Amino acid sequence: MTIDTMTGPPSTSRLHYAWVVLATTTLVLLASGGVRAAIGVFVKPLEAEFGWSRTALSVAVAVSIALYGLTGPLVGRLADRWGPRWVLTAGVALVGVGTLAGAGVTRFWQFFVAVGLIAAIGSSATAAPVAATVATRWFEKHRGLVLGINGAGMAAGQLVVLPLAMGLVAALGWRGAYLALGAGLLVLVVPLTALLMRNDPSERGLLAYGATAPPRAMSAAQEAVERTPVSEAVRTWPFLLLCGSFWVCGYSTFGVILAHFIPHATDHGFQPHEAAEALGIMGAMNIVGTIASGWLCDRLGPKVPLALYYLFRGVSLFFLPYVTTVPGLFLFAALFGLNFISTVPATTTLTARIYGRYSVGELSGWIFASHQLGGAIGSVASGWFFDRTGDYTMAFYTAGAWALLATGMVLFIRDEPIARSKRPALEARALARSQPRSR
Repeated sequence: MTIDTMTGPPSTSRLHYAWVVLATTTLVLLASGGVRAAIGVFVKPLEAEFGWSRTALSVAVAVSIALYGLTGPLVGRLADRWGPRWVLTAGVALVGVGTLAGAGVTRFWQFFVAVGLIAAIGSSATAAPVAATVATRWFEKHRGLVLGINGAGMAAGQLVVLPLAMGLVAALGWRGAYLALGAGLLVLVVPLTALLMRNDPSERGLLAYGATAPPRAMSAAQEAVERTPVSEAVRTWPFLLLCGSFWVCGYSTFGVILAHFIPHATDHGFQPHEAAEALGIMGAMNIVGTIASGWLCDRLGPKVPLALYYLFRGVSLFFLPYVTTVPGLFLFAALFGLNFISTVPATTTLTARIYGRYSVGELSGWIFASHQLGGAIGSVASGWFFDRTGDYTMAFYTAGAWALLATGMVLFIRDEPIARSKRPALEARALARSQPRSR
């Protein structure tokens, strides 16, 4: 099989280069996301060697999570303007450098800078907003499926890299583990990304996969019209509803389930290994769910599936306090796992359809930032409910109610290009900016 480098639709006997780009992007998401998620493996070894408090280490992790979300709009904008190739390459390099530097730390501030800052910023450049620009530029067909595969890569990273990191710590110690993970990123993943990634199909003389005609050439003014800056998007209801619903996604998953599922299970008589196994099942089903979500979005559109995901999530959270058996716990984990990352392909597809593919990186970055903010608030709120009531029942009820509200938010989104109604005003402004100023 040869890689297709001819302009026009690919023949059935040739591999369109879009699939090479997709495989490279998925590798980046898997490796970088997995290394970022492995930080929990190093908490106890660092605590044991340096005597750092759990609170201090938690602050470093919290800052890392915050930066991961808050730098999303910036890296998304860079990917929109410059293309995803060097943004992804630089992101993996930063994660590698931060991880490698973690192997040599002797002071807390060094750990904070290496892992909490450098690696976190790099992780943001290898997250969903940048991957979305790859899908929208390289794929005209199967775009939802591609976004689902990218989401599966992020989920698979935790399943692959976490056990690897634990094995490396056991065999080499925590410094050796950091050294091996950082070197692996810099020696293997960075060169492959730089070599195989391309910003746009035109760089290979190709059309996007599934396209039947090349995109029309645009002047600077016309290109400005095709882009929807965040200053314009934030004045529209679809963007606010997408941010609001994705805030709920972060609240109910990262904030409630990831942070408090294991404590809830052990408080209710389950063994720690049973709770961990349930979380592993949830991670495995993430892969199935996000790929299936992309497939459904290609066939049904993103709006209805997205609303159903939030509806199902809300109902399942109301039932979680009443799960009392190990099979029931595993069943909940499997069903919730199907729904965990399924919102990502649908949300990104909606963003691209409404605001245009040249805006999806930056706008997805802001939507992703709202997700991370929701996760932070959900984690704190769930802890507050536990301290006040002695269990997580109210935390799960609240998250379930938010998810039902998100169902309504999605149903109110108008799934059509926002630029159609705004084009005259945007075009006038873009043309005015492109005209030379008279003296």
